[in-house]
Amino acid sequence: MSAAAPGAVVRPARSDVLRALDAVRDPELDEAVTSLGFVASYDVAGSTAEVHLRLPTYFCAPNFAFLMVADAYDAVSAVPGVERAVIVLDDHFASDDINTGVAARAGFVGTFGDEAEGELDDLRADFVRKAVLAGTDRVCRPLLAQGEDVLTLRLGDVPQSPELDRLRDRRAELGLPADDASPLLVDVLTGEPVSRDDQRMYLGRARLARVNIEANTGICRGMLAHRYGTTEEETQ
Repeated sequence: MSAAAPGAVVRPARSDVLRALDAVRDPELDEAVTSLGFVASYDVAGSTAEVHLRLPTYFCAPNFAFLMVADAYDAVSAVPGVERAVIVLDDHFASDDINTGVAARAGFVGTFGDEAEGELDDLRADFVRKAVLAGTDRVCRPLLAQGEDVLTLRLGDVPQSPELDRLRDRRAELGLPADDASPLLVDVLTGEPVSRDDQRMYLGRARLARVNIEANTGICRGMLAHRYGTTEEETQ
């Protein structure tokens, strides 16, 4: 969107909304809702942006669904010129509760009451830690294949790539060290460097996290394609 003249009314475009949604991730899969095919439609009318989301099954976990709807609301509301964001989760058993709760900014507990064990900050952090592990495996695999001693590497030693950028972003999200001088292998809870004794176990956990995320992503794409009659290629 081009810069508006001082005092001009900013009118958001559909492309602005889509760009905002690119930053909204499925917390478990660590993929954008746009690339997963979870955005059924999006439109702008004046200063109101309306987005419809869909999920692979009617019974997808309500806490995951709530996080995505709430994150979409925040992302779209922050688009310049959007004065009202309407985020609608369709075809889900808790759609009404989630849509109403997010619109009222009630939080997960305020939305589900006694059914909720608490807010979802800890759950979100757990998934980001898994994303850090998976991202570490993606970055390390080609280095290990080249015979690199990854335990001695700093982030600044690693060749630039989208996977490295993504790993830095996820680490920064958790408050873990993410600058060039930071070790490539760090404990996802403390940010401390991984020891030589723990390296093998750590890399095994990282590989398992990546495999699990990729397997679940494939399953979700297939279920979404089956549910809505799309192809899996259309959700990528």
